[in-house]
Amino acid sequence: MILFDTERYIVRRFTMADEQDFFLINGHPEVMKFIRPVKSKEACAIFLTENIQLYHDDSIIGRYMVIEKKSSLLVGTFSFLFLSDNLNYHIGFGLLPAFWGQGIAQELVQKGITYFFENVSKDELFAITDPANKASKKVLLKTGFLSSKNKLEKERLLDLFVIRKEVA
Repeated sequence: MILFDTERYIVRRFTMADEQDFFLINGHPEVMKFIRPVKSKEACAIFLTENIQLYHDDSIIGRYMVIEKKSSLLVGTFSFLFLSDNLNYHIGFGLLPAFWGQGIAQELVQKGITYFFENVSKDELFAITDPANKASKKVLLKTGFLSSKNKLEKERLLDLFVIRKEVA
């Protein structure tokens, strides 16, 4: 199922047939540098199954595959997940290094913001980044997020960003 698309990309649910692509992202040290520890192929298979189970309640919660329309190449991932409070949503993305610096993250986040506020009855959407992840901070600020404060998330101190519905 397609969550949304942009001019150049499709954002869709992962399936079990995407196990190798899921590993390419979650097993990649550069992609995971600011996100989470790299996972083995076996751990990725389990993580993919857990992620697919998130789709069953038809909410937007989950990690999604990003594919380039013209080539059908895997570009990365996009997500809507809960913050640790399970009340507030955050947006996320991770791109394979070959696709860095091309405006893709900004395109995905901008469309993701619109999709979120059109489909979820919340007035705020959050984003979290590692304090050292300057590229992600730049994307968030360019797409209208405002720096909020630091947040302790799963024992990691992260920078918290927020965008409000009336601004988006």
